[in-house]
Amino acid sequence: MPLNSLSWRIAVPLAVGALVALTGCAPSVEVSAAKDSNNPACAPMMVALPDSLADAARRTTSSQATAAWGNPSQIILRCGVPPLGPTTDPCATVNGVDWVLQQGDPVWTLTSYGRDPAVQVLLDPKKTPDRTVLAQLSSAVSKLPQVRSCVGPGDVVPSTTPSAASTAPTGTAPTSTAPAKG
Repeated sequence: MPLNSLSWRIAVPLAVGALVALTGCAPSVEVSAAKDSNNPACAPMMVALPDSLADAARRTTSSQATAAWGNPSQIILRCGVPPLGPTTDPCATVNGVDWVLQQGDPVWTLTSYGRDPAVQVLLDPKKTPDRTVLAQLSSAVSKLPQVRSCVGPGDVVPSTTPSAASTAPTGTAPTSTAPAKG
């Protein structure tokens, strides 16, 4: 039995309404894009991100080169943040990717170090107690070009005289036996 035009006029709006209702249950997460979010190097990393992170499902976001996991969002990621320069903040290497940790209250900021562009991860450790977040992200983040790596106190040999740098001839650097790190 063919559907008459009245049936179509009822069925189509109902189907559209059902589709809107179903997609309205999971709105996009509002995340501001990083300054360099259109950097082509972000693309391979973004497609390699996991579908779930710390047992939280990935959600759609409002901006390019961003990701979010959890409902409500527990973890936010932005690619294209400015690379960090030298810092005294703690730096840890997880599966070959260096991360600088800045502890806030309550949100911690974890920024890839030595990658250009850099990646920033925001999370509240009280709401995301799973300590494998960086390990789960490392494979994707390792797709970004590495230009330097973390160094620690053991990697730097102190100068024997405080003014060695000022007495070095122009165009040369004081001699050091520290391993090259980038």
